[in-house]
Amino acid sequence: MNKLEGKVTLVTGASTGIGLATAQRFVAEGAYVYITGRRQSELDAAVRQIGKNVTGVLGDVANLADLDRLYSRIQQQHEKIDVLFANAGGGEFAPLGAISEEHFDKTFNGNVKGLLFTVQKALPLLRDGSSIILNASTTSIKGGAAFSVYSATKAAVRSFARSWTLDLQARHIRVNAVSPGPVNTPGLSGLAPDEQQAEQMRNFLASTVPMGRLADPDEIAKVVVFLASDDSSFVTGIELFADGGQAQI
Repeated sequence: MNKLEGKVTLVTGASTGIGLATAQRFVAEGAYVYITGRRQSELDAAVRQIGKNVTGVLGDVANLADLDRLYSRIQQQHEKIDVLFANAGGGEFAPLGAISEEHFDKTFNGNVKGLLFTVQKALPLLRDGSSIILNASTTSIKGGAAFSVYSATKAAVRSFARSWTLDLQARHIRVNAVSPGPVNTPGLSGLAPDEQQAEQMRNFLASTVPMGRLADPDEIAKVVVFLASDDSSFVTGIELFADGGQAQI
């Protein structure tokens, strides 16, 4: 039985990585999915890869006009949203002494401002009893050198899940956060200046995980499907770690 049969879903930041894997899972479970991305060529490639029951909408979640266009499109075509996975975001390394105002604003605009208004502007379309999943990170509870601004944004995301659970309880809308550990995505590799250093970084991160490896994006996608579906009907306000034990031991 398809867990999301007939559901209208939205995944932000779905051109690659966890977002793309989740959009593919949503469609495989019977949903129609809208995906967003900031680069048209990557967004088009993602739509082709998903193959069916998908609409790609170009836009940046930190740009409120782009969000308005996105929700206008969904309103015109489907008039509702059953599942929202606020996944878009990213980060860059910067030690404390090198944090610039530009670095701070870029990271908080994408990961906090963009996520907040993604959810807020979806509220008129979200059906009562729907599910919101926020993409957080193990960095919400673990420190990391040269990654403090990104980590702070993910702690804010986790806090949103708690408060919005109460804000939306009258509508029976569930809000949960998924916190992945290191995942083998293009975004992770892009944190390094070249492939050799990216490989070194992946190997180091794998050594911090009790399971001894990075996650595949589809492993995180399956967790998001659980939070999106009726399998988690009595689950709200949580931070579900999908981290191979990294933040647990």
